Amino acid sequence: MTNKLKYFIGNWKMFGDFNSFKIISKINQYAKEHKNAKKSKIVLCVPNILIGFFRKRLKRKSISIGAQNCYHEEGYGPFTGAISAVMLKKMGAEYIILGHSENREEGETAKLIKKKIVSALNQKFNIILCVGEKFIDKKKGKTFSIIKKQINGSIEKNFNTNKIILAYEPVWSIGSKKIPKTKELMNVIRFIKNDFKKNFKTKNFPKVLYGGSVNKNNIKLLSTISEIDGFLIGGASQSSKKFIDIIKNYYK
Repeated sequence: MTNKLKYFIGNWKMFGDFNSFKIISKINQYAKEHKNAKKSKIVLCVPNILIGFFRKRLKRKSISIGAQNCYHEEGYGPFTGAISAVMLKKMGAEYIILGHSENREEGETAKLIKKKIVSALNQKFNIILCVGEKFIDKKKGKTFSIIKKQINGSIEKNFNTNKIILAYEPVWSIGSKKIPKTKELMNVIRFIKNDFKKNFKTKNFPKVLYGGSVNKNNIKLLSTISEIDGFLIGGASQSSKKFIDIIKNYYK
């Protein structure tokens, strides 16, 4: 049920400019040097305007650059202000975050997310699909049913599921400095893996990340849950020191 490779994926949200390359550079340098590099996959998902610039500036790349969303229509077209998966791929993005709760909150539906996944898969992106319940759902005991609905509503059985990483991000945890209790989190991750494998008839369990208030202080506790395949890290990824400290503390 556990994948050997651990993912550390930064989600910069609406942050950064060209000068922020120094953050990327320091993380890339650390990835080259730290002894656990072969056990880790480090990805920084940044605003669209920075993808091409960062990609060109990175020499001897030890990390990957990703995007944080894409438009649901493919290729090019009369969609003012929209950025397609084709455009992001040509800029050098290798990973893409889709279905984030912040986008769902603004009206993004499972049907729309599915179209984005199709578009991203056609460009051979590695997809990070976010799922997670609100606090009111948690209180009502609907965590499993909400997650199942989000996954099944966005993925078809004919999709290349090997290119899809799931990220469990309880909405109530994001930015709150609160994380689920260890046993609860372990049970959710196990549910996601088992249900996904059964429903989509995959040979292997899917990779499942945890996201929500991940920091250098709680990462050691999170590291005890072997079922977690990595982490989707928000605010802490906007600082090279905080992001690197998370990785360091994970392997202590």
